Amino acid sequence: MPTVSVLMTAYNREDLIAEAIESVLSSVYEDFELIIVDDCSKDRTVEIAQRYAAKDKRISVYINEQNLGDYNNRNRAASYATGKYIKYSDSDDIMYPHCLQVMVTAMEKYPESGFALCAKEDHHHTYPMLVSGKEAYREHFEGFGHFDRAPGSAIIRKDVFDKVGGFSGERMIGDSDLWFRIAMYYPLVKIVTGLYWARLHESQESQTAYAQKQYVALRNMIIERYFAHNDCPLSQSEKNKYRQQVKKRNRLVLVKQFAIKLVR
Repeated sequence: MPTVSVLMTAYNREDLIAEAIESVLSSVYEDFELIIVDDCSKDRTVEIAQRYAAKDKRISVYINEQNLGDYNNRNRAASYATGKYIKYSDSDDIMYPHCLQVMVTAMEKYPESGFALCAKEDHHHTYPMLVSGKEAYREHFEGFGHFDRAPGSAIIRKDVFDKVGGFSGERMIGDSDLWFRIAMYYPLVKIVTGLYWARLHESQESQTAYAQKQYVALRNMIIERYFAHNDCPLSQSEKNKYRQQVKKRNRLVLVKQFAIKLVR
């Protein structure tokens, strides 16, 4: 079995998926499988993916019978994984050649960790660096924003992913929900950024009007969900402090959005 399963979910990505696949195949770390799960594309996405699978036995292509949506399809992809670790690489992103090497090395160095996330630079420590789940919670609210990371920023122990139940399936904030949940029970490894290139384009949900309008509220919902959880590692005084910080930041976001509307 491979050490790491690279999971690529796709929907109507015929213009981008070839480049995404080739970026995985260019990895300097070669002990991987690439699992591509198509979510009922209406274009040539599957045809292109199958063309690569025919040339490289490490690639498997699966086609959903019905459209599952973003995070449910990520769970479906994980169900096919046979590796010790899972690493998501979206069909519109580019994974740099050193990405898997850095991520796997970090996880192997700290086998007690549940996952690793690309983190903001720490001027007092070198990476990779292990922090407890409680420290990860605190750092998230104190400037690092660990749990705001996209799936491409992470590598996850497959057994941990399964134990905590994978992604919730909730729209837009399923990744943040998962990071909060894993960190309640497992340490986090902080690793360097610059391991992949996240493409921005109009067909992404994060660029929609719905996302711009709802994301702050959804993010607050996730925070309160885990503040209320019996296994939340934070004290009540810490929760109260961080609530105030979040409210202050949300007000600044609203002011910024209003200012942008005025300029337009």
